[in-house]
Amino acid sequence: MKVHFIGIGGIGLSALARFLKNDGYEVCGSDIKSSPITKALEEEGIKVSCPQDAKNISDDLDIVIYSAAVTDENPELIEARLKQIRTISRKEALPIILGDKKNYCVAGAHGKSTTTAILASILESSALIGAISKDFGSNFRYVNDLVSFEADESDASFLLSNPYCSIVTNAEPEHMEYYQYDYEKFFEAYKKFINLAAKRVLNAEDEYIKKLEIEEATYLYPSVDIKNLSYLLKDGEPHTRFELKDFGSFEVWGFGYHIAIDASLAILAALNEIDIEQIRKNISNYKGIKKRFDIVQKNDKLVVVDDYAHHPTEIEATMKSVEVYDNLTNIDKRIVIWQPHKYSRTHDNLEGFKRCFRRCDELVILPIWTIPGEQKLEIDFEKEFALYNPIFADKIRTSDGKVELIKDEKVIHEYSDGIVLGVGAGDITYQLRHN
Repeated sequence: MKVHFIGIGGIGLSALARFLKNDGYEVCGSDIKSSPITKALEEEGIKVSCPQDAKNISDDLDIVIYSAAVTDENPELIEARLKQIRTISRKEALPIILGDKKNYCVAGAHGKSTTTAILASILESSALIGAISKDFGSNFRYVNDLVSFEADESDASFLLSNPYCSIVTNAEPEHMEYYQYDYEKFFEAYKKFINLAAKRVLNAEDEYIKKLEIEEATYLYPSVDIKNLSYLLKDGEPHTRFELKDFGSFEVWGFGYHIAIDASLAILAALNEIDIEQIRKNISNYKGIKKRFDIVQKNDKLVVVDDYAHHPTEIEATMKSVEVYDNLTNIDKRIVIWQPHKYSRTHDNLEGFKRCFRRCDELVILPIWTIPGEQKLEIDFEKEFALYNPIFADKIRTSDGKVELIKDEKVIHEYSDGIVLGVGAGDITYQLRHN
């Protein structure tokens, strides 16, 4: 079949497009504007049209798949419906893509991309991840019908992922606007996702997973199952060493207790497929993922780190990783540049955001990154974050050995020493990369 993706430049939809192309489908797509992802897709032989236009919908298309960000007013979606071409959401497309595969599906408010990428490295499996794995340089890999899949709870699409093994890192309430702020509905979705699978691996000490009362699962109790945690730099790269249950010692890329938990969940899931010694060897394939404690610039005085953290719990964990890096390198100034992501998320988690930066020496706040059609909410950042005496900038600019803060097209401050951590799920990742 010939399939067109509206919003193909998104990290999730691009992985699905790549997967279908590899499965023998003829694939094309469109996005609002060109990006590194759309350029990579074109290099792989997928035709991508930018911007979106009704003329991109040809008569020979069999299916049009659209991202969650696409509205009914989208010209391509309108044209496809006028031509009576089958149109389905990304969520509805999952059974087509994953229906006949052996899927290891990872869900959770935090850590699911990392856990999925670690699992893919251990199993040497096919992968569909909402981030770029540095192991294989993509958000997608096709090896066989064994799939490591990052399952999305934000729109309950994880219920359509056909899990053989469901892995849950945590079940902290997020994306509650989708669930109409109905917590019973939210937790019921998680419970259903877990019960769909023949095998289940759960973080038993997550306070929200405890509420689900799932039987017949492999449980991780981090406080007792993970022991002798230590951190080290190997060739300048962060690594965490830990012992898991009675399986001995493991080393995994990254810093932090949360990394040890993610890796442990992946290890326990992988035991369904391979033995522990193979797991111990294969975990060294994992080299991290882009935008997760991603060191994008480094010299003796300045380290610039890009991290996708956009929720207080994630920022708190990343700040702890920065503290570890600081202790190992003796770079003792910590600057955080925060690009808030969405009005709703910032508003709903405001108290958490006000606490999570307490380990930093300086806080820089950029304008909120919004999505089309999002309702604007009034948030007085100057008042709410007065404790940090933050610097407000419009954007940042980086060059070798320097990070500049720009406001009203003028440089208002610059950093040439310290650990500069950029956090957010918007375009801050591109601002941090001067190349």
